[in-house]
Amino acid sequence: MSDTCTATEFPYLHGFSATEQVRLMKQARLAESTVFRNVDYADARRLLEVGSGVGAQTEILLRRFPDLHVTCVDLNGQQVEAARRNLGAMPWFDGRYALQQADATDLPFEPRSFDAAFLCWVLEHVPTPARVLSEVRRVLMPGAPVYITEVMNASFLLDPYSPNVWRYWMAFNDFQIESGGDPFVGAKLGNLLLAGGFRDVSTEIKTFHFDNREPARRKTMIAFWEELLLSAAEQLVAAGKVTPEVVDGVRDEMRQVQNDPNAVFFYSFVQARATVY
Repeated sequence: MSDTCTATEFPYLHGFSATEQVRLMKQARLAESTVFRNVDYADARRLLEVGSGVGAQTEILLRRFPDLHVTCVDLNGQQVEAARRNLGAMPWFDGRYALQQADATDLPFEPRSFDAAFLCWVLEHVPTPARVLSEVRRVLMPGAPVYITEVMNASFLLDPYSPNVWRYWMAFNDFQIESGGDPFVGAKLGNLLLAGGFRDVSTEIKTFHFDNREPARRKTMIAFWEELLLSAAEQLVAAGKVTPEVVDGVRDEMRQVQNDPNAVFFYSFVQARATVY
């Protein structure tokens, strides 16, 4: 999915173009009702958002939880500046957030600086997620809640069957693994949090499942998924993972599926909640 936070610089699958930054804003709003269902920061006041990217999730956090002040960190300076522009266009949030370029494996904060944390589409891009979680735990107060939302890319299904999309999706995941990321990290969140010393660990499987019951939302999601996939096309072709013909095939198949009266889109991801003690 991706809002970006990488612990070290390595090829980022989606890039940092203006088009990609717009896509991240669209993605956050499209997924908001699913991602934020059961997320509760009612008792929090000082939240750390790791991998804040362009500020897409930050805007939702500030809007949904009016008592929060959010400190945002991201490794990439372009993303931090994009967040500054995006949030700066919302003057009603002035004074409620801070933006900082920082390495998630070496956070520039004192212990117990925050009483909550939020990570969304972050650990999939991090070579050492355990180090990130260790740093997050270090800077949180006892009792602080943490919500982590992550991909589980083995869950993707598109019907009718689309061979170019499937071939591209396998290459997409392979490239992420070879670049130091993990497209299946959502399934591992429970183990990572327990090993990192967090308590009260729970996970919830959240799903986008669209068929003839919601044809308009299905069409919107399939169109968005095409954007998400093709945001990596340039890098995948340059790395020799797919051919330009496969990319063209993806475009054709996604549009065919989008217009199919019986299409099915299915994708699940994992949200973990834990507490610091």
